[in-house]
Amino acid sequence: MVQSKVLAMVLAGGEGKRLAPLTADRAKPAVPFGGNYRLVDFVLSNLVNASFRQIVVLTQYKSHSLDRHITQTWRLSPLLGNYVTPVPAQMRRGPHWFAGSADAIYQNLNLVYDERPGYIIVFGADHIYRMDPRQMLEEHIASGAGVTVAGIRVPRDQAGQFGVISTAADGRTIAEFLEKPAAVEGLPDSPDEVFASMGNYIFSTDVLIEAVTTDAGDEASAHDVGGSIIPLLVGRGEARVYDFSRNQVRGATDRDRGYWRDVGTLDAYYDAQMDLISVHPVFNLYNEHWPILSWHPPLPPAKFVFDDPGRVGQALNSMVCAGVVVSGGCARRSVLSPGVQIHSHASVENSVLMHNVDVGRHAVVRNAIVDKNVEIPEGARIGVDLDRDRERFTVSGNGVVVIGKGQKVDA
Repeated sequence: MVQSKVLAMVLAGGEGKRLAPLTADRAKPAVPFGGNYRLVDFVLSNLVNASFRQIVVLTQYKSHSLDRHITQTWRLSPLLGNYVTPVPAQMRRGPHWFAGSADAIYQNLNLVYDERPGYIIVFGADHIYRMDPRQMLEEHIASGAGVTVAGIRVPRDQAGQFGVISTAADGRTIAEFLEKPAAVEGLPDSPDEVFASMGNYIFSTDVLIEAVTTDAGDEASAHDVGGSIIPLLVGRGEARVYDFSRNQVRGATDRDRGYWRDVGTLDAYYDAQMDLISVHPVFNLYNEHWPILSWHPPLPPAKFVFDDPGRVGQALNSMVCAGVVVSGGCARRSVLSPGVQIHSHASVENSVLMHNVDVGRHAVVRNAIVDKNVEIPEGARIGVDLDRDRERFTVSGNGVVVIGKGQKVDA
C-alpha cells in the first residue's frame, strides 16, 4: 500500500492538429468520445478509481470547453483535500506559453512546492484505456528508479509507429528511447515484441524537479517529457519500464484486458469508437467495477418510434444515449450521442453522431464522424460519393467523412 503523498499532473495542452476539424473549436482532450464522454474522462477515471484524487490538468490551446467540462464534472469533495482542477498556461516563468510538456511542468512547479508530494504521476489526456496506476506506482517505489515509463507490448514490425523503449538484459531498465525506429531488437522474453511508450510516467519528485529545471536551461531542447526528460534520465540509468500487460483492473474481461489506443488521428479515433459497439466489445464500457465517469445531461430516455412497413425506428449493433429519437429511420453499427434525431427513412451506418445532430428524412450517412449541432438536410448523402465529399468536408486516409461542429451541409 502506497503511503507517500502523490500528486497527479495530466498533460492536456496539445493542439491535436491531426484530429482537425474536431479540434477546430476545442482542445484535443475535450473531444467527445463514446457518446457520453470526453477523451480526458478516461485518464481522470483511472486516477480517481485508484484513489489518486489530487489532480491538476495542465491546459493551453482552446481550453474553454475542457476547463468547463472539468469544473462542472470533476468536482470532488474538498473535505479530505481532494480536487481535480484545470491549470491554464499563466506565463509564470516569462512572457511565453508552454514550449512543450516538460516546460508545462516546469512553469507549474509552484503546484509541486505547495503540495510537497513524494511522487508525481504525469499522464497524457487523450488515450482510451483502463489502468490501475497504483500497481505502477508500487513497482516504481520498489525499484528505486527516478522515473518509470508505462510500456505496452506491440509487434516488433510495428515499431516504426511508436516511441519505442529499448531495455537492458534485465528487461526492465531502459537502455534507450527510440522515436519510430526503422529496426529494433525485440524484448528479452519475447523477441517478436517491443515496448511502445504509452505517454504515462511516474517520477520521484526530486528527480522530476531537477530534470525539468535542467531542461529549462537548455535552449536546444524541445522541452518535451518523452523526447527530452526521459532520454536525460535514461542516460543517467534512472529510468525503468512498467509492463502494462501485467496491470490488473477489477472487472476486466479477457477480451478487453490490456486495451490501449492512441486516438491522435481521425482514423484511430474512428476505429476506437467502432471498438465499442461489437457484441463482445474490444473495449468494454460496461465494467461497473472500474467505471468511466463523466457528467450526463439531464435528458429523457432514448425513444424509437414508428413500426410501419418500410418505416421502422430502430438502432442495431449501436450505442444509443439519452435524448436520442429515432423516428422511422435506422442506425446500424453507430454511436448516437445525446440529443441525436434520425427522421423517417433515413439511414445511418458505421458512423459517429455527436450531440444534437439532426438527420433529415431519406438522408444517408455512412462511415462518418459528424460533430455537434450539424443538421443533415432531407435527402443528403454523406459517405456515398467520396469525391464529392472531399469538396465539402474532411475525408480521412481510410475514407471516413468528417463534418465539423455546426458545419452547414447541403442536400
